[in-house]
Amino acid sequence: MIENQKIRVGITHGDTNGIGYEVILKTLSNPMLIELCTPVLYGSTKIATYHRKALDMPGINFNVVQDASGVKDDVNNIVDVIKEEVKVDLGQPTKAAGEAAFVVLERAVADLKAGKIDVLVTAPINKSTIQSEEFNFPGHTEYLEASMGDGNKSLMILYNERVKVALVTTHLPISQVSAAITKETVLEKLELFNNALKQDFAIEYPRIAVLGLNPHSGDNGLIGKEEKEVIIPALEEAADRKISCFGPYSADGFFGSGQYEHFDGVLAMYHDQGLAPLKTIGMESGVNYTAGLPFVRTSPDHGTGYDIAGKNLADESSLRAAIYQAIDISRNREIYNEITSNPLRRQYVNKGADNVVLDLTKVEDEHQ
Repeated sequence: MIENQKIRVGITHGDTNGIGYEVILKTLSNPMLIELCTPVLYGSTKIATYHRKALDMPGINFNVVQDASGVKDDVNNIVDVIKEEVKVDLGQPTKAAGEAAFVVLERAVADLKAGKIDVLVTAPINKSTIQSEEFNFPGHTEYLEASMGDGNKSLMILYNERVKVALVTTHLPISQVSAAITKETVLEKLELFNNALKQDFAIEYPRIAVLGLNPHSGDNGLIGKEEKEVIIPALEEAADRKISCFGPYSADGFFGSGQYEHFDGVLAMYHDQGLAPLKTIGMESGVNYTAGLPFVRTSPDHGTGYDIAGKNLADESSLRAAIYQAIDISRNREIYNEITSNPLRRQYVNKGADNVVLDLTKVEDEHQ
């Protein structure tokens, strides 16, 4: 990001038959947003107009560009990626909508890597209709890890103002979850989560609760052995690496009793174990964040909303929160990288048998 320039927030339109355009247009209609950032919608002027008319919404002024290099501050921008006609079938999963979602996502990711935008916010896709030779992933998270991760592993974190939940396994069938829960994987996700809480959420000493896999966390091996043989050893090694982690906790009692309020983050073993209670606690303002990658990407925590598409019933709060959080995370990363890039180190000067410590912080103070 260029110094003193507003953060450029790239927003992909997602599935064109769902509520993506509705929540985007509602969010961009608030004039306060362009005071905070520079919105850059990746989509189609024709499809945007179709949705606006279907929703009977007032018009929004856009700076229409063919390339993100023409984006301007203090105005809503749209990169008109799709030129050809795309039939909109509100509330219907179609291959055309999936193709339109991928074309836009691919362009936005390329621009993010090229530095034309600073952060990425993705509207919901249909994970089935978007599948193709170019996109053969379970969802956004896995695609982004492969396309812009530079070899880094990603971590899915969903959160609201009350709780942050990270997942060991993401879009995986329940029948495959147990085999995927290994000591190495749990430990890897704990390290990613701990780092994200520090650098992306500015929590200096994060406390992480870890859920068990089985009912009652296995009841000491009676209902399952993953806790004793996998999760607890991972927690012990993580503690040796100075990660403040606790558990494993039984998910039902942990959330039901409000224990989550005493931790900075919760690591769940699988998708619904962590996300069902999170969305019950507060879905409207929930945000999905892909941690662990060199770039910042967030999204709302809801799906395509086919059942209410075109009915002007969709709540834009989650998308708006995703934009705000992308901005905050980007700034937190800049601050974290700045304060950790050149830490002052103590220098040892050997004088005979004695080691004299020279504290560079004192030396620097003397030269102020």
